[in-house]
Amino acid sequence: MSLGDERETSGGYGGTGQTRTRLPESSGDVYGGARRGGRSSSRSLVTVVGVVVLLIAAIAFANRGGDDSASPGGDENQPNSSTTAASGTRPVDGKSAGIPGGFARDEQGAQSAAANYAIALGSADMFDKTKRDAILQTIITPSRVSGFETTLDQAYTPAFNKNVGLNEDGSTPTGYTFVSRTSPIGTKVTKTSANNTTVEVWCSGLLGLAGEGSTNPVTNSWFTITMKLQWTSGDWKIVTHSQKDGPTPVPGDERASSADDMAKAVEEYGGFTYAR
Repeated sequence: MSLGDERETSGGYGGTGQTRTRLPESSGDVYGGARRGGRSSSRSLVTVVGVVVLLIAAIAFANRGGDDSASPGGDENQPNSSTTAASGTRPVDGKSAGIPGGFARDEQGAQSAAANYAIALGSADMFDKTKRDAILQTIITPSRVSGFETTLDQAYTPAFNKNVGLNEDGSTPTGYTFVSRTSPIGTKVTKTSANNTTVEVWCSGLLGLAGEGSTNPVTNSWFTITMKLQWTSGDWKIVTHSQKDGPTPVPGDERASSADDMAKAVEEYGGFTYAR
């Protein structure tokens, strides 16, 4: 969600005009009882998290200046095999503050950078002041770091932490596992020039507390992040960042996992370095 949030609604299912009706099911496990449908608690959680996105977007609108970029050639609505297939190029060899860095100075490198930066900005480390500042120092262009730090310090308040299920200091309540993960699905360059490239990253995200009795169970969301990247000191860095909802697929009929299974999955399954 950005200040100019783009929302689209559809009255049909799969473009056929049909609708799906889900019947309620009961169970004693908040995770394993019902199939995933719309939940008011999920909507309110997403609304709260959206505050951070809105504030980041405010930086983008307040600080954006002239852009010497131009749209890449061809019809962007008619993708071919080269635009959707993996490049097969290894993204990077090194990391800084746990984040991949040293991307190539081309469109492939910019897309790989944007995908990995999306993961960092959506991680649980953002709820820790020290770790958050380290992330921003690593992925934001130097001239914009201070602005991002100030805005996010105002967003990650004790009240905000409580709303997502954490303690006021951002720590995780005893007996629970906090989940905040972003997984890029694909990337697309929309503007490019010698030193600036704008990349859209389509993502799926997880957010919530895994544990018995959690009032903020882990939920899934879909969104697209737009980053303007600048080539700075031998790498791509973020200049501006905004987010909008979707594209969102039709929910499946899989039952939600138990609290224990979700907590174990988060603790046992590591992340990836993403390449375009």
